Amino acid sequence: MTQLSNIFKFFFIITLVSCSATKKANKSFEAGEYSDAIYQYEKALKPDNPESNFQLAEAYRKSNRIQEAEPYYLAAIDAGIEDESAYYYYAVALKANDDTKRANKVLNDYLKKGQNDAVVALAERELNNLNKLPEIETRVNHFRVKNLEAINTEFAEYSPFYSAGKLYFTSNRHGGKIYKGTGTPFTDIYVVSTRGANVDLATLEELSPIINEPNVNLGSISMSKDGNTVVFAKGNSGKSSGANEVNLYFTRYRNGKWQTPRPLSINGQDTWDSTPALSPDGKTLFFSSNREGGFGGLDIYTASLNRRGRWVDVRNMGENVNTPGNEIFPYVGGTGKLYFSSDGWPGFGGLDIFEATRESGQMKLENLGSPINSNADDFGLFLFNPSRGFFTSNRKGGKGDDDIYTFVNDDPELRIVNYWLSGTTLTHDENDELVPLSNTKVVLRDMEDNIVDEKFTQVDGKYRFRVFSEESYNLVAEKEEYFTTRIDFSTVGKSADKATLEKMVTNIEFEVDLPLDKIVVDKPIVLNNIYYDLDKADIKPEAASELDKLVVLMKDNPSINIELSSHTDVRSSHEYNMNLSQRRAQSAVNYIASQGIESRRMVAKGYGETILIIKNAKTEEQHQVNRRTEFKVTKYNKKFAQDHAEDYDESDRFFDDVEDSQ
Repeated sequence: MTQLSNIFKFFFIITLVSCSATKKANKSFEAGEYSDAIYQYEKALKPDNPESNFQLAEAYRKSNRIQEAEPYYLAAIDAGIEDESAYYYYAVALKANDDTKRANKVLNDYLKKGQNDAVVALAERELNNLNKLPEIETRVNHFRVKNLEAINTEFAEYSPFYSAGKLYFTSNRHGGKIYKGTGTPFTDIYVVSTRGANVDLATLEELSPIINEPNVNLGSISMSKDGNTVVFAKGNSGKSSGANEVNLYFTRYRNGKWQTPRPLSINGQDTWDSTPALSPDGKTLFFSSNREGGFGGLDIYTASLNRRGRWVDVRNMGENVNTPGNEIFPYVGGTGKLYFSSDGWPGFGGLDIFEATRESGQMKLENLGSPINSNADDFGLFLFNPSRGFFTSNRKGGKGDDDIYTFVNDDPELRIVNYWLSGTTLTHDENDELVPLSNTKVVLRDMEDNIVDEKFTQVDGKYRFRVFSEESYNLVAEKEEYFTTRIDFSTVGKSADKATLEKMVTNIEFEVDLPLDKIVVDKPIVLNNIYYDLDKADIKPEAASELDKLVVLMKDNPSINIELSSHTDVRSSHEYNMNLSQRRAQSAVNYIASQGIESRRMVAKGYGETILIIKNAKTEEQHQVNRRTEFKVTKYNKKFAQDHAEDYDESDRFFDDVEDSQ
């Protein structure tokens, strides 16, 4: 009896230890300390317990070790796990372990019985991706890749950025304190001199401690063209509060040293904002975020630099780029193409690198294929010329964790055509001469009025946009106290024939100037071609076409009220002309109101023959000059215009050379 009692005590103690370990594991998991959670779950693991196996698998997945999660997802499923996401992630783990056949079967079997709509949608998408894999595998490319052995170690080296003969990258190569989220040391940013892929290791050094904060994970880095301004990701201190938060920071190089970094105002609240990439002109920032309102997981966003040096207008890049999975590590080089990594589009497993190209207003995605991509994580591409660059992978055969690789594109047909649209914002001076208008916002919109890009002109009034082949645009220029100008532009029918090009890179330039007129209250402006039938006030089709321009002007300038007036010649009685002109003016106002402009912003006024441009008119042409329709601004709400301008915060100024408009 005593022996039996001891056996019960033994199992009771084992059960208490197991429960205690599970509680600790759950606590670590909730804190984002997945490495500790893995150790504790393994101590408490019961082969027939679905929850503990599932949590262990999830801890492996969230610490970026999904290959190791495979047997635990299977054990959870075999033990009857109720959480249907186990089936989806089990298939993802099988794919990451290059077992696509079993992954396909798992998804097909699950879809026959799945009840969770969200998981079913993910499984259907992943099954569709798997079915497209044979096409990706057989696609021909001309890439050659090579491990950059001179720089890689058994630790992680990733996210390369090349500028002015220096290669910047992130690594935990010096060991030190362990970050409990991944079980690896905290990361720092390093720099080394290199000519292309020829690294001079003697020059390797960490960036300033003011950037590389101790015991804090540093992430990707991007840099302005002159190398004096840097934006980078920083976070994951490992502390219980904010352990999952990553934010974007920027700093400048002044007087031989980096200044204290400051967070960007576009960071979300308690979100993961990381993998920044500046466009070549430094005016657009691409980054990845899990903020609310996305498509699921991590999405790629853009932000624009306004004339006062602040990042504004954060926009999700939409479903043509983002998926319910993760899109991360965006990059836009001199070719104008967007590169990014994703586990949501059809690929080999893990993260694959994709190329996004605009064609005829649509975004076309292409998996770069093998050998750039593998069933491991492939990410962080950077081009140092159109056919050569770097990327990161944790594929088999590397030197340790993440490694940096170089690649060459030997495609003999590689031809890159860059289309540019440039011009000057102009206005009339006191001598009625056209002169540059500075500090003007110029917006490039597609024909559905979506913003493609925007700039703020400097003292010379110059702007420049990258445009794309076979697309139509609206150019919109706006500035306080000036009428907004809108001009159509198209590249349709103007594309270069790549078969005739001999150079690898060809630049095609288009030029469109944008004149803006000063808003002057009570100054009459004649509308062209507003004609009426004899003794009638009906709006004719050709008149409607001209009034549509005024509709656009009213929409583009919500801060103005107008008087729309009609004038006659002198060839009828005063009473008749006054009545006719009033009916015509009111008819024009009614038409504009029917197009969505608030009636309260307009007044109709008939002047008859009381305000003649040509007195004593004799010819029909002279009478026609007097028979006109005009509008004038009766009220300009300057405060309304100012209230809709961007806020300005000196502490968040990104570039010193962006001038504040006065």
